[in-house]
Parts: sequence; C-alpha cells; structure tokens
Amino acid sequence: MCPTALAEWAQVRKALGPDGARVQPVFVTIDPARDTPEILKAYAQAFGDDVLALRGDEAQTKAVAQEFKVFYSKVPGKTPDTYTMDHTAGSYVFDAQGRIRLFMRHGQPVAAMEADLRRLLALK
Repeated sequence: MCPTALAEWAQVRKALGPDGARVQPVFVTIDPARDTPEILKAYAQAFGDDVLALRGDEAQTKAVAQEFKVFYSKVPGKTPDTYTMDHTAGSYVFDAQGRIRLFMRHGQPVAAMEADLRRLLALK
C-alpha cells in the first residue's frame, strides 16, 4: 500500500473509535526485490504498531497479484539504479471469516470508508 492509502486507513481506524481496533491493516509488497523484511517492518510501523506487511518471492508475488487481479509493473527511473512501481490502487476488505466483502478505491473519502466499515463490523 502506498503511504497515502496507509494514512487513509489510519484515519479511518481513528474515526471508528474503539471499533478501529477490530480492523487489521495488512499489505503485500509488489516489490520483494527492494522491500526486505527489515524495510517492510519499519515502513509498516510508521503507520501503526499493528500494521502487517507481507512479502513473498517473485513467483509468489505474481501468483497473489493474479489471484486478486492486481496489476503491477516496474517503471524505469531517470538513472539505471532507480525505478518506481505502478500498481492497482485499492484495498480489499475481508470479514472476520476471511471472505472478501469490499473493495475500497484509492482516494475514496475517509467518511465513506468509515461508513462502509461500520456496516460491515455490525454484521454478525
């Protein structure tokens, strides 16, 4: 997740009050070559002590991206040693039973995300 999305999720969890603790942010890197476990841990902790960062090898990353229909591509930078990653911008929301319930578009208003999560958290 990009920093903007993680910051939005932090705002949503705060807006949810005590129910925010019931929302577990998890992101999966699309760049395992650059994102070492140490880098991911530090990055995740910048957005909350309980944010989880997952990393697989190149083949695992490709398989998960295909499963979730996530596009990603390395984009060369201005020098041979630099690059960025283009990727699908959005977040999947799973319920407590592990079922996908929502897809949150990048840039969706925090208030709308909060409202959707309140409805989902109210389900039994």
